[in-house]
Amino acid sequence: MRTCRNLRPILCIAVLAVCAGCGAPGIPEPPSLELARPVRDLTAVRKGNEVHLTWSVPTETTDHHAFRHTGVTQICRTIGAPMNQCGTPIFELPTPVSRARVPKKSRSRKNSRAQQPATPQASYTDQLSPELEMQSPTENLVYSVNVLNSYGRTAGLSNQVQVPSAPTLPAPTDFAAHLSAEGVTLTWNPVTPSKEIPGIQYLYRVYRRAVQTNKQSIAGELPVRDEPHPTLLDKNFEWQKTYEYRVTVVTEVQQATGTEQVEGDDSPTVRVIANDIFPPATPSGLQAVFSGPGQKPFIDLVWKANTERDLAGYNIYRRQPGGQPVKLNNELIKAPAFRDSNVLPGHEYLYSVSAVDVRGNESPRSEEASETVPEQ
Repeated sequence: MRTCRNLRPILCIAVLAVCAGCGAPGIPEPPSLELARPVRDLTAVRKGNEVHLTWSVPTETTDHHAFRHTGVTQICRTIGAPMNQCGTPIFELPTPVSRARVPKKSRSRKNSRAQQPATPQASYTDQLSPELEMQSPTENLVYSVNVLNSYGRTAGLSNQVQVPSAPTLPAPTDFAAHLSAEGVTLTWNPVTPSKEIPGIQYLYRVYRRAVQTNKQSIAGELPVRDEPHPTLLDKNFEWQKTYEYRVTVVTEVQQATGTEQVEGDDSPTVRVIANDIFPPATPSGLQAVFSGPGQKPFIDLVWKANTERDLAGYNIYRRQPGGQPVKLNNELIKAPAFRDSNVLPGHEYLYSVSAVDVRGNESPRSEEASETVPEQ
């Protein structure tokens, strides 16, 4: 073969350029093991005798290829101690085929997020038997998922999550609500545990949901006791709004790390339209006192103040014997006192007072108090 000394300069440069791509091949990459990356976002929520598991389906293998050779996903469960391997799964689900990601070179900065496919989600609901709940009632159930490829191989278990294994009680029956001026009175039939378990106790929990805002809060809690008519009075609501109530029984488990709770099933909801049609209490203790001789005549009225939070004020009524009561004030009286200066000597006056709330509900009039203005 001739060297560059025997070639023209331009041809020599071309030969060198071609030979530059004829070097020894690089180290070949190992073939992909097609192992799905382990799940890292498994969550578990227990309600009644059901445990709801959710997680993201792996879309990549451990060596960052698209995971296409999918097998099954094993649902793994133990009681108490964390698991090192799945053992015998309680169920197997087919793993959805993951979608290949858009190659980075084809993405633009502007559209990279829009082109990125959403991560598929998977779920499973574990139905707990009474026998399993009573097997170790003060321990936790430990869950994990194990994603296999089509060859039955895995890169390992997911993160492990726990929920109490304690038994739950059924929802109370005959749940009812009654609206009054004092608040919403909630009643239901009692629930009795089948047996006492050391380290476990139960309580009723009542939820209140505001229909207009969908905001949910706990209206109150009561311990489960041997009483025939459990009752809860809810005062922490707003008038002129609509609410839905439900009650459930909560199992409290005393563990070394603290107290764990798990809720039972919910009762049917009851709806309450909190229209305030309830007037304040009738004022009491009304007294009428004449001013005394030697000064311009007037009659002072005093009475015991009402304590309602929504009280707006009072109305004052006066009549003479044989006549009908006439309201004296144009605007509500804010304080439990009033001076009537429009009185005449030699006349007897009978007074009564009513209370009015912010929505205009007026109480019945109080018992009358009488006073006579003497002749001058």
